[in-house]
Amino acid sequence: MWRLGFFFHEMAFGLLSIFLSLYVVTIEPSNGLFYIGILAATSLLVAIPASFFWGYISDKTRRYKRYILLSFLASAVFLYLFTYTTSIGLLIILYAAMTVFHVAHEAPKNVLVSEMYSRDNWERAFAFYEGFTETGWLIGLFLGFVVSQIGFSATNTLFLCSVLNLVAFILSIFLVADPMLVFERSLVNIEKSVDFTQRGVFLASKILDGISTNERLKRENINASCSGLVLFSLATSVLFTPMPIFVSTVTVAAGLPQSAVLPYSFLTRQEEYAVTC
Repeated sequence: MWRLGFFFHEMAFGLLSIFLSLYVVTIEPSNGLFYIGILAATSLLVAIPASFFWGYISDKTRRYKRYILLSFLASAVFLYLFTYTTSIGLLIILYAAMTVFHVAHEAPKNVLVSEMYSRDNWERAFAFYEGFTETGWLIGLFLGFVVSQIGFSATNTLFLCSVLNLVAFILSIFLVADPMLVFERSLVNIEKSVDFTQRGVFLASKILDGISTNERLKRENINASCSGLVLFSLATSVLFTPMPIFVSTVTVAAGLPQSAVLPYSFLTRQEEYAVTC
């Protein structure tokens, strides 16, 4: 049940992921892609040190719930402030500030999974979490289609994202709890050290007995793993960020109505946004 708040949080950002790019292009139609790139790059740059900070501080204090609540509440507040934003520069600043707090729930979430389940159940627990929250993300995307068809304005769409995060915050107050004991990861580290020592002794004994072996004594290369994740994230973000614009262009070229991709209210004149936002 503790995952339910994360479900609504992901629903909000599933809706926001598509809407935000379209919103930026609507505000700045001539340089929309440039500002989308600035927005994405700025948020990623601030997210990197912020992730290190929140991961360190949550493990240092061994309090995880408070940072999850902070992330959800801050996201709700910043998204509400977006509704008063008519400047692309201010929007980029607010989005970067929101990103700093948004990533605050990532490290504590991982700790909750790793400490509330035994090592043997980690894969299943993480898989269920990802499947459950990604379902929320997909529902958020579908919700974006629904609100576009019923004519939600930019203000109402951003307000809906804010409300979903507020729901996530309220649910997490009651459903999320810090683990009573934090020891599972320490046990895994001990297990890895013992296993590494055992394999070393085994290989050494074979060599001393004159038995040839092709086995090597290696530890997991966390740097290589992280580098691969960084490259994968870079590739997916470069593809996904301009995707709504690309789909919109294809839709227009095919003679289909733009409302199939962009809400009618998002396609009105920029002056209308100055009023509605």
